[in-house]
Amino acid sequence: MTDVAREVGVTAKTVSRVLNDDGPVAVETRERVMAAVQKLGYQPNLMARNMRVGARDATIGLVIPEMGNPFFGTVAGGVESAVRARGLTLIVGSSDETAGLEQSLISTFLARRVSALLVVPAAASDHRHLRSERVAGLPIVFLDRPAVGLTADCVVSANREGSRAGVAHLVAHGHRRIGFVGDLPATLFTRRERFQGYRDALENAGLPFDRSLVENGHDMEAAAGATLRLLALDDPPTAVFTGNNFASMGAVVALARAGRKDVALVGFDDLPLAEVLDPPLTVVAQDPAAVGAAAAELVMSRLDGDRSKARRATVPTRLVVRGSGELRPPTRR
Repeated sequence: MTDVAREVGVTAKTVSRVLNDDGPVAVETRERVMAAVQKLGYQPNLMARNMRVGARDATIGLVIPEMGNPFFGTVAGGVESAVRARGLTLIVGSSDETAGLEQSLISTFLARRVSALLVVPAAASDHRHLRSERVAGLPIVFLDRPAVGLTADCVVSANREGSRAGVAHLVAHGHRRIGFVGDLPATLFTRRERFQGYRDALENAGLPFDRSLVENGHDMEAAAGATLRLLALDDPPTAVFTGNNFASMGAVVALARAGRKDVALVGFDDLPLAEVLDPPLTVVAQDPAAVGAAAAELVMSRLDGDRSKARRATVPTRLVVRGSGELRPPTRR
């Protein structure tokens, strides 16, 4: 602000009045100030401004795909805990996994003059519409999935590595026919990475990829039907890897309906009460709270003036061994 004032030959207070539309300034002076702002590439420190005008105005906007998905609820909790400590307020909206609603929510948040924006992209989203805000200095961080058509900060889980570890765990327990139930076609980043991790593990073990062992199952009922179809094959899998928490729930339901306790199961993402299932569910656990906290810390560093290149942070997953993934295949006669 001092540099702008020096360029124009006015006081920093005058520059502040122009930028914040706070108080009378001659039209000609206003035009000269804005020309200097453009020339010098001045970007206000949003964190400093918000702290000065009061925490009521210091808001962070977060867009998530589903309110009912416990993963995204925990992500939001991780963000909220981190920003609250800095006197910031989090406002959250759900895109219902639709690109149009996501863009509408983003527009609403921008109209509310949020200090920063966090987005979990919906399927088929395109984020080129945010380029002007990104250039203008608005901190934007994408969570769980990278932006499309925009270079921006993002925080993701180790999806591919986690899936590879989960399937390798089944291979290590003797399984050679391992089914996959998850979101297909695997166009979304997380779906693609997890499916590729499944294929990586098969390739690393020298096992062929068999398309008949792959089924689509986005929600619980679809995944239950998909699992039952796998079990009905002439040469069914002896183990199943599920690509998300709803697919895991569907697979558990299907195995219970079929009265099958001899099929090994490893799920991507943990479930509530996974330990009390029979057998307890082995999972590749994400850390959604850590994803949210890492995104919040990245946003706050940008608000504090960090202008380094966009970067990607990856939060590790961990294999939680409980019993279902350790079942060995039946002995063939």
